[in-house]
Amino acid sequence: ASMGRTLVELFYDVISPYSWLGFEVLCRYKHIWNIDLRFRPAFLGGIMQQTGNKPPAMLPKRAEYMLKDIKRMAKYYQVPIHVSGDDFQRIFATSSLAAMRFVTAIDMTNPQYLEPLSREFWNRFWSQHEDISQPENILAVARLAGLSAELSQKALEMISSPTVKDRLKETTAEAIKYGAFGMPAVVAHYDGEPHLFFGSDRLELLGSVIGEKWLGPVPS
Repeated sequence: ASMGRTLVELFYDVISPYSWLGFEVLCRYKHIWNIDLRFRPAFLGGIMQQTGNKPPAMLPKRAEYMLKDIKRMAKYYQVPIHVSGDDFQRIFATSSLAAMRFVTAIDMTNPQYLEPLSREFWNRFWSQHEDISQPENILAVARLAGLSAELSQKALEMISSPTVKDRLKETTAEAIKYGAFGMPAVVAHYDGEPHLFFGSDRLELLGSVIGEKWLGPVPS
C-alpha cells in the first residue's frame, strides 16, 4: 500500500449479488477515502464448501426476505440488479467457476480490465439474466468489457491451466484464512492487522474502523 493509505481487499464472486453492491460502493469510495482498493476474485462455491456454509436462500423464509432485501438494496445503492423468485434456482444451477477462472486469468495478465470485466459479468447475470458459464458467453462479456478478441481467447485458454486454477484456489483459501464464510468479504489492513467485514452493508463500519467518513452508498 502506498504511504499512509489503508489497503482494502475485496474478495468477491460474480455469482453473488451482494458482492456487486459492495464492489460498486467501494469503487465509488476509492477516490474519496484514503484507501488502496485491491480486487481479489475468489470462488464462492469453494468458500461455502470449505466452511460448511449453506446458501441462505435454501431456507424458504430467508429466500423470501432476500428477494425483498436485494430489491431494496439495489435501489438504495443504485446498482441495476433485477431479481425475481426463480433467481435462486438460477444460482444453484450455475457454476461461476469458469467465469472466476477467466477473471483470475485477466487479473494475472491484464489487471487494468479487472474492474470493467467483473462489472460486465454481474451485469449479464444479474441485470440481463443471461448465462455466464459457457465459453461463448464469457467471451461476450469480455468483448463488452473492452478486451480484444485475441486477449479474451488467450485468457479463455488459460482457465484450464494449473497456474490459473491454483491462483483462484489460493485466493479463496486466503479469504477463508481471514475468516470469510461467504461473499463479499472485505479485509482492511489497518493498525498492523486485518479487519474482516462480511457483506455489502458493513461499509459504514469499515469507514469507522479505518477513520474515514461514510457519505452513504452513492457519495456525491
